[in-house]
Amino acid sequence: MSLTTCMLHAVQRTDRSVYLTSELVKALRLTGTKSLTVKVGSKTATLPIRLIKKSGQHMYIPLSLLSTLHIPKVGNVLVASTNNKEIRLGPLIGVLTNIAGSTSPFGTKTGFIRQFMNTGSGKSFHFAFSPRDVNWTQETVVGIVPNSGGGWIRKTFPLPDVVYNRLSSRRAEKTAGIEGFKERFVRRGIPLFNWSFFDKWDVYKMLDGDDAFRFVPESRINPSADQIKEMLDKHKFIYLKPTAGSLGIGIYRVTYNPRKGYFVRFRKGSNNVLIRYAKFDGLMKMLGTGRGRLTNYVAQQGIRLIEIDSCPIDFRFHMTKNGSNNWVVAAIGAKKAGKGSVTTHVRSGGQLMTSEQVLRQIYGSRADQMLTNAKETAVKLAEGIENNYNHLLGELGFDIGIDQNEKIWMFEANAKPGRSIFKHPSLKDGDIASLSNIYEHCLYLSRFRSRRDS
Repeated sequence: MSLTTCMLHAVQRTDRSVYLTSELVKALRLTGTKSLTVKVGSKTATLPIRLIKKSGQHMYIPLSLLSTLHIPKVGNVLVASTNNKEIRLGPLIGVLTNIAGSTSPFGTKTGFIRQFMNTGSGKSFHFAFSPRDVNWTQETVVGIVPNSGGGWIRKTFPLPDVVYNRLSSRRAEKTAGIEGFKERFVRRGIPLFNWSFFDKWDVYKMLDGDDAFRFVPESRINPSADQIKEMLDKHKFIYLKPTAGSLGIGIYRVTYNPRKGYFVRFRKGSNNVLIRYAKFDGLMKMLGTGRGRLTNYVAQQGIRLIEIDSCPIDFRFHMTKNGSNNWVVAAIGAKKAGKGSVTTHVRSGGQLMTSEQVLRQIYGSRADQMLTNAKETAVKLAEGIENNYNHLLGELGFDIGIDQNEKIWMFEANAKPGRSIFKHPSLKDGDIASLSNIYEHCLYLSRFRSRRDS
């Protein structure tokens, strides 16, 4: 395959030919070709090819072709050829998401989607769309793109070369027909990555039997009172987490002290609550095990984490695939729990720090080695999940902890990781790296890679 960039021009001509400079013909190995199929996303057109005397890599196409192929803009663009009869312009990257309004069309995700579209916009095409925007019969999508004035406009595009799934709510993803909608892209050979949100138990099952399973705390789905009692006797404290939960909502931290009884911490409204029960039965009554209130909950072994100021610390690892299809750590944020909080979430009083800050304070000169160990573990976990998952993944968020014996544990894996850690000024480079890696991975999936890279 040949891959290069060219300057794309649209001209008012009646002969419906595609004009290329000699340098571009040579770069794409099109010597001797009389006609050329130009492909953008799902749309193609075949035209006679003509040479034009001009230095540099330029392509001139008739205005009518711009309209037929729904090419969103002219200018610098990647161009790939797999043989001497067809070239592809793009890639055309579609971001599947929820569309809310006109000024901030993607709600709180608007800034992030704009940022992603700006990544690689100098040589590729991007648009955002919702499931209702696709016309399968015509193989087109009415997508939303930024305009020069800072707002947003709608344009018609071909079906994309690759889909980055950022549907932002579990409820939206479970809407009737969404599974089948995503399958339609796959059937057409269009890669779609980040298929859906994970449930906590899904991750446990995916890793069970994998080498990376040793980094996962003991867990039980839909725990009975007997199982909770057994886990408390064994570990002295556990977490009860909703399988489809996020942001720490609905989590209970239960501690057992043989002399003092059972303690349960949870978040109620904006307050952290702590209740003591002298007897196990009182705790079970409050948790509603007899009424099935812990259906769709996971009981997870508690881990004694490293601490600063007597507050536990865990880490959010933002993992991405890169242009070589490898997992990399794009960024790490450290989260220090608020006093009396069940979790380290910032919304529950937690504090965002950098991993270097935390590890240096706890481990001193051994901080770099601990960070390397944690990064290697995170890559193993990402590979383990991917090996046991039926769909493409391009990014993952891990909540990772280090216990007081220096063992590394993974508590949560998110297929659509939030980006709150990037609010920390020291993590801006990680923010840029994560978006750049995702863009490069879109190039990989859509086969816009040179031979030496693929």
